[in-house]
Amino acid sequence: MARTSLTPTSLGGGDIADPAGTTIDATLVTNGVVINTADPNLTVLRVTNSAGSTKKVTVRAGGTDGPAWMGVQGDYETSVATTATRWIGPLSEARYLQHGTKLNIDFEAGFTGTITAFKLARGI
Repeated sequence: MARTSLTPTSLGGGDIADPAGTTIDATLVTNGVVINTADPNLTVLRVTNSAGSTKKVTVRAGGTDGPAWMGVQGDYETSVATTATRWIGPLSEARYLQHGTKLNIDFEAGFTGTITAFKLARGI
């Protein structure tokens, strides 16, 4: 199945309204999420959990045959408590960047809530 594409909200230049995020539903849990043309070093994820129990979110390590030469360190997995919000990142491109400059994120079965990707500005 194809992953659901997630477009980061840019945090560069001016002010922005707080984005609602993308709903984590059965499709996202089954297929996962991809951020295309990602720059993990400038990417931060905001994940909220509305499920009735603590659930895990996983940022997938890149393959060692591609740009993620530190992918051998494995995935990054963190728990998000019920009704909690977790901020994840910035991330290392040497560990998480997939072929085609993609970043892959997966969710534990039963996960509900929202995910929002932010792209940090390189400088002000």
